[in-house]
Amino acid sequence: MSVYEIARPLQRLLKIKPGSHWIVSCYLKVEPRDRSGGKYLIKLKNRIREVTQSLPALGLDREAVQAVIEDLRRTQAVLERPDSLPRANGVAVFACAKLKLFEVLPLPRVHRSRLLVDRTPLVWELAALDDEVGLMYTAVLDRARARIFEVTAFKATEVADLIANATRGTRFRPDRHNAPGSGEHTFNNRIRNERQRHLDLVAQTLFDLDRVKPSRGVVLGALAGDGSALRPFLHPYLTAKILGSARLPPKLASESDVLHATLEVREAYERRLERHAVAEMLLAQGGGWSVNGVGLSLEALAQGKVRTLLVRGDAALPGFRCGASGRLALSPRECRGFGEPIPVPDVIDDAIEDALR
Repeated sequence: MSVYEIARPLQRLLKIKPGSHWIVSCYLKVEPRDRSGGKYLIKLKNRIREVTQSLPALGLDREAVQAVIEDLRRTQAVLERPDSLPRANGVAVFACAKLKLFEVLPLPRVHRSRLLVDRTPLVWELAALDDEVGLMYTAVLDRARARIFEVTAFKATEVADLIANATRGTRFRPDRHNAPGSGEHTFNNRIRNERQRHLDLVAQTLFDLDRVKPSRGVVLGALAGDGSALRPFLHPYLTAKILGSARLPPKLASESDVLHATLEVREAYERRLERHAVAEMLLAQGGGWSVNGVGLSLEALAQGKVRTLLVRGDAALPGFRCGASGRLALSPRECRGFGEPIPVPDVIDDAIEDALR
């Protein structure tokens, strides 16, 4: 089941060719912390104001400016009510009245909130999502049952449902035996062995699935300690892939529930990796393998030398795009020999799009 239907809208957006029209592309983070106190809406309104003020510098005539402003109003109107937002961590909006275009797409994640106006829809973040997230496996289990799901950026699919051959009840009943305590040791051993066989089967099934379709991560889901109990039974190859654990009921969890929970675990894992990447970048500066700062990063990006682009979430800086080469710069002087400098409201937003491209 997929709650993120973007394949067909993406194909439609990719078919739009540059013309006289101007298209609004908006990526907005709407995670719980962004929704709290309407923070996402404040950020959106600030971006709309900045883009509106920059439109004349893009060379738009009065009619084109009014058309873009109307598209910005439509974008704000569809996003300003928190109760109308999709159940997702991000949302993308593409608007152009001239093309009869207005797409609102829920997304599993957004790199950062961005609002851009261009002659084509800026879809590279949208197109790169599936490849960035890749394939994951989520095992949701208790002592009697385990369900395993294949999870991608846009859907979760159940691929295995394992039922344990478990003894009913979890406590020894002495009234069922001839003497007090008689058979208790055997009973507890049977419960323990059944549980171990169940966890062995789950671990082996996960290993077999991963051999056929290698994953980028494994998430363990349970209501009690059954998720962590699976760890010792996993092959070291899979243990190294564990992203974290999620609270999910094995019997009641829907594919949609599993998708959202898995993506939340992955997001928390990615944040830990980002902190490591920042430390790695700072250490690599001395050897010339990294640069720190907007100007140096834009230069490396123009030369195609960027492997990973790290951006502070609240960073914003006006700049220019050199008309002939398309490279980004902080001042018109840097565009000498590369074309006429064209102002952009936030050079960092454009840098993200260039890096994705």
